[in-house]
Amino acid sequence: MTFGELLKNLRIAQKKTLRQFCLEHGHDPSNWSKLERGVNRPSHDGRTVARWARQLGLKPGTEQWQDFMERAKLASNELPKSVLSNEELMKKLPAFFCTVQGTELGENELQDLIVKIKETHTPDE
Repeated sequence: MTFGELLKNLRIAQKKTLRQFCLEHGHDPSNWSKLERGVNRPSHDGRTVARWARQLGLKPGTEQWQDFMERAKLASNELPKSVLSNEELMKKLPAFFCTVQGTELGENELQDLIVKIKETHTPDE
């Protein structure tokens, strides 16, 4: 799921139309629509993204909050802090990018890669 799809799903879960949500929270409907459709990237400002998360009903410190914040970073072409602060992981990123760069991964191959990465990742590392 893309960041835009996540935004839209969270808004819909609140049973709000795009216009209702934007009116309540002071957003421009055209710009919010572009975020939901992935036309515009999310803000690089963490405070802005955190405000959006709260407006969408997410609670700080929860897994949903963390997922939202990391998806926003990725959608704005930034690496999440959890990656940047992990020295061992940062050492492995060049090899990862070399592996996938220039390789056209199909949906099945991509899903297999994601599963393998998740299997080898432990939160304690």
